[in-house]
This record gives sequence, C-alpha cells and structure tokens, in this order.
Amino acid sequence: MTETQTGVVLIGRNEGERLINALRSVTTQDRPVVYVDSASTDDSCRSALEHGASVVELDMSLPFTAARARNAGLERLRALAPGIERVMFVDGDCEVDPEWLPTAEQFLDEQEEYAVVCGRRRERHPDATVYNYLCDVEWNTPIGDTNACGGDALMRVEAFTAVNGFNPDLIAGEEPELCVRLRGSGWKIRRIDQEMTLHDAEVRRFSQWWTRMRRSGHAYAEGAAMHGGLPEGHCVKQSRRAAIWGLLLPLLAIAGSPFTSGFSLALLALYPLNVARIAVRLRAEGEPRPCTVASFLMLAKFPEAQGWLRYQMGRLTGSRSQLIEYKSP
Repeated sequence: MTETQTGVVLIGRNEGERLINALRSVTTQDRPVVYVDSASTDDSCRSALEHGASVVELDMSLPFTAARARNAGLERLRALAPGIERVMFVDGDCEVDPEWLPTAEQFLDEQEEYAVVCGRRRERHPDATVYNYLCDVEWNTPIGDTNACGGDALMRVEAFTAVNGFNPDLIAGEEPELCVRLRGSGWKIRRIDQEMTLHDAEVRRFSQWWTRMRRSGHAYAEGAAMHGGLPEGHCVKQSRRAAIWGLLLPLLAIAGSPFTSGFSLALLALYPLNVARIAVRLRAEGEPRPCTVASFLMLAKFPEAQGWLRYQMGRLTGSRSQLIEYKSP
C-alpha cells in the first residue's frame, strides 16, 4: 500500500481557526489534500494553501451544497492523483485523529465488501453548551454495520464514482442518501470502534439549535420522498414523527378545542409522557443526562416539522430549497 492511494477532501466556509486545526490534522500525513471553499470571506483559502492543500473555489453563481463541494473536491483529487483508491471526506470544522486513517485504510484493505468506514466523531467542547452536548450524543451511533455515515468517512473511490457520488441538489442529508444507493449496489457501510474526528459545532444559542433541527426535518422529508418506498423506507419514520408530533398533534389539540369543550387539549399530555418514556430508555442505555436529552429530542419535533413543511411546500410549488445554515461565522 502506498500513501498516494488515499487522499483527503476538506470542505468549508468561514471556518477560521477550526479549518486550520482540520488542515494540520491531515496535511502532516503525506497524503494529497484538497480544500473546497464556498465563498469564504475570511482567510480560509490562504490558510489552505499555506498548509499545502490544493484549493478549489466553488462557482457561487450556482446553488451551494456540501454535496456539490465534496464532488468537486474528489474531481480535483483524481486530477492530482489519478490512481487514488480511497478518499477521506472531512468537514472543515473537524480535526482528524492521527490514528484514524491508518486504521480505516487497513479495514478497507481487509474487507473488500465495504465501501465506507467511519468511526467515533466527538464534539470538541461538549460541556460548553447543552446544544454541543446534544451533538456529541447524536454522533455516538452504534458500532457495526450501519445504514449510513456522516460527513466524515473514508470511502472507496470505485464505489463512490459507480453511483455518481453525492446528489449535488440536496441541502442536507446527502451522506445517508448516498449510502442508500451504495447499499442498493451491493456495498456495505461500517462504523468501527476507533476515534475518528473532533467536531467543533460551536452551537451557542437556542436559535442555532432550532435552525439545525429545521435542516434535519427538511432532510428527513426529502430523504423519504426519494427513497421512502419498501424495502428501504429511508427516513420515513423520522419524517412521520416530525409531521405528527410537531404539526398534526398540536394542530388537532388546539384547533379542536372549540369543538370538544377543550377536551382535545388533553392530547398535549402525550408530550411529557413521551419525554418520560424516552428518558427511561436513555437511562437504561447509560446516558448520563437522560431527562435533558429526552426533552430536547421531543422539542426538536417542532423545528423538524417546520423543515418538513418547508420541503413539502417547495415540492408542491416546484421551488428549490435554499441552504439552511446554523453556524455563526
């Protein structure tokens, strides 16, 4: 195995010091690195060049998506190293663990049926805000074969190109959607028990968290529309839960109140009951803050419903959704 068999694609926009940490973590490993920038107004491109990365500046006259940026990054990477066999996709707010790439490369070398391998993504400052902590909980998915990966993952270029890469039109949820197509082509996805990246969400305000959940709701709705049929059922449960808990149930409770002498408001009691049910499950799974996490999982259904509704309205009118950004510059 030669080092040039694996390259790295970093994407970012106004990540500042976060990008520098990301660059330092991958440019010291003697692998080709491409940084794809989406109209940053800081020194991101200069920082990438100073750290030895090849820089691609996206044409922002076209709608920007992370999926489009990653595709462009791999295109440049293959031009720089035509024999590239694996690509590590990394978000610009993530620092790669020094042991990750050798371990992940060995896994793909030994397990030829796998197209994607990912590991443990951790939040850099999980105790800074409750929103960062929730991100860290979100990243902690089960070890073993899985249906999808996140934005950080090592992929076989052969498999990636065979399914035409990421869908550039998706504003969110592009990684799970890619994995649907990969699995449909006979490939497998695996999460291994290995530290992979440190993510710096820096979600400091409730409004940022709410926007992030709106984006998730949009991704669930679009994912279900694309691949919701059997046997895949992609994002159907998440999309349905968002619509029911965040829209239908409160609408029935409040709108039905004048016709039921207020008895329909009793439906709202389902929310604390469901929070309690989720908290019991999380406590049994070892979650240190089960009530907090359960409460936010329930509350998230409201912004998720907004995202779900936004997608449905766009689908009816034929208008394309714009990027939903939650992070401060």
